[in-house]
Amino acid sequence: MTFTPPESEESDEELMHLITSGDNRAFRDLVERHQQLVIGTVARMVGSADAEDIAQQVFVNVWKSSSRWRPQPHAKFTTWLLTITKRLVFNESRRRSRTRLIPQSREEGIFPEHPDPSLGPDEQILDAELHRAIESAMATLPEKERMAVILRRHEEMPYEEIAVVLGVSLPSVKSLLFRARTTLKEQLGRYLEG
Repeated sequence: MTFTPPESEESDEELMHLITSGDNRAFRDLVERHQQLVIGTVARMVGSADAEDIAQQVFVNVWKSSSRWRPQPHAKFTTWLLTITKRLVFNESRRRSRTRLIPQSREEGIFPEHPDPSLGPDEQILDAELHRAIESAMATLPEKERMAVILRRHEEMPYEEIAVVLGVSLPSVKSLLFRARTTLKEQLGRYLEG
C-alpha cells in the first residue's frame, strides 16, 4: 500500500510566500496544481511538441521571480502565471520566425482519441474534419487574438483577467475577441451553415 500525501490546502498566495523562502514542497505543490492549465494553454498556442518544455520554463520563471511577486487585490495568482505563459509563448512564436504554428491535433490530445460512439461513421468523419478546420483557422489568428480566444473559451477566464494577462485594456480584449470570432466565422462559414 502506497501513501499518497494529501493535496496542499494552502492557497496559491500562501504557497508563493513559502516559495519565496525556498520551500521546495510548496513549489512542487504549486506546479502540480497549475501544470495542466499551463501545458494546455501552451499546447493550444504552439502545439504539444514543445508544450511541456515551455511549461517547465514558465515554472522556472515563477521560482526565479517569486521574491518580486505580490498578490493583487483584483487578480488571481493564475492571472500572473498566465502572463508569464503568454510572454514565453509569444517569444517562442517569434523565435520560430513567425512560421505557422499548428496547435495540438486530435492525435496529440486536444480532441478525444476515440470518436464519439453516438455518432455514425459519416458523422465521425465530419466531426474530425470540423476539428481540423477549427485548428487551422485558430492557427491563422494573430497571437493576441488566439490567446484571448483560448483564455476565454478553454479557461473560461473573465474579460478583466484576460486584459491583465495580455496587458491591454478591457475594450481591447472585447475588440480582440470580436475580430477573432469574425475571422473564425468567415473561415468556418461552410461548417456553420449546415
